[in-house]
Amino acid sequence: MASNNDLSVILPRVLIVSRRSVRKNKFVDFVGEYHLDLIVSYGAVPVIVPRVNGVHMLLDSFEPIHGVLLCEGEDIDPSLYEAESSGLSPEELEEIRRLHESDTAIDKEKDSIELRLAKLCLERNIPYLGICRGSQVLNVACGGTLYQDIGKELSRKLPENQRVVHMDYDNYDGHRHLVKVVENTPLQCWFKDSLEDGKMEILVNSYHHQGVKRLAQRFVPMAFAPDGLIEGFYDPDAYNPEEGKFIMGLQFHPERMRHPDTDEFDYPGCPSAYHEFVKAVIAYQKKLNSSTSVPKPLKLNQEMENKRRIIVRSFSLAKNLYTAGGEMATIKESELQAGAEFLESNTALSVQQENRLKQMGATVRNGGNYMQKLKLNEERERLARNVMGKMSVEQLSDLMSFYHMMGQICSEVLERKLHGIVSDINN
Repeated sequence: MASNNDLSVILPRVLIVSRRSVRKNKFVDFVGEYHLDLIVSYGAVPVIVPRVNGVHMLLDSFEPIHGVLLCEGEDIDPSLYEAESSGLSPEELEEIRRLHESDTAIDKEKDSIELRLAKLCLERNIPYLGICRGSQVLNVACGGTLYQDIGKELSRKLPENQRVVHMDYDNYDGHRHLVKVVENTPLQCWFKDSLEDGKMEILVNSYHHQGVKRLAQRFVPMAFAPDGLIEGFYDPDAYNPEEGKFIMGLQFHPERMRHPDTDEFDYPGCPSAYHEFVKAVIAYQKKLNSSTSVPKPLKLNQEMENKRRIIVRSFSLAKNLYTAGGEMATIKESELQAGAEFLESNTALSVQQENRLKQMGATVRNGGNYMQKLKLNEERERLARNVMGKMSVEQLSDLMSFYHMMGQICSEVLERKLHGIVSDINN
């Protein structure tokens, strides 16, 4: 049996971004207990990503990532989608801010963190479950848009009998409204025992004044409110929990659909989204572990091993020559030759590595070529820094994500080629 210290390696990790609030005049970060309880109960470990400035640039530190759950929070920055098409006047926007004061304070750092995670999941097929705001983040990350305010943009255009109250501050946890479940979707499967014949309807809770306006092309709706608002969607091409695939957004909170003063769910299907999500997370972890096993050290034949030792000795002598101030009289020039030739033919060393080797004396030959290459790299670095300095945070995040993906691909291809070389040598 594994010890407690091994559980962090064995159990899959689900990243959840915290929400920031003020308590005793200080910021505190928190995540709703129902999310954490359900994730743990189904066999995964919730890893809380704090909403702290700069964290969106440090997400690699949270690897390995086996799943991402994004939930409640403030409104997404309207500049991240087509907000100018809302047609809302400055007076209407001010009224919205007064009505929904706790939700309309834009948190750009949380936006950056969560959009970066959503795009990472889409690029690497990491299981993703978005609840409420998390569903909106997913839609925006894929090019969809949002209603800045459902009441101003949608409800007032409809007859009275089609309007839906999506936020009731006087009955926060008790408020429910109907949604119609779409056939042949995961939502129908989860709530099938609670759907009346011919109606395909359930009552859901509602805590939002924004919602999906234009659904991103890759997604399929799973439920609609009577006013036409999409209450749930998923990517059918990225949904197979048994194979580690799960990309989904729910506008309502199934984890909070419980009878008053009890933990009993309104419907047996309420926790299914979390159950299937964690199932996908576990399968994704197994798939990731099987494809990223620690590579075995290369086994060289005797001839290549002898050459390796000669090169290592050459660099060792060069280091001693540099650090101890030794004289060439005590070292044969031919012993330094192997290191110099290796360095001349090698193009995969970083500038820092080459600079260090030059200091050690290993590049005493070919010094002119080295200096030219160093100056060229310095100029390229200067130009790159200049260009990146003019880029936005979102552009830099996208660029970093792209090169992270390319680095992974490069590592995989390099590993296959190296193993191919070793196989040829052994044969």
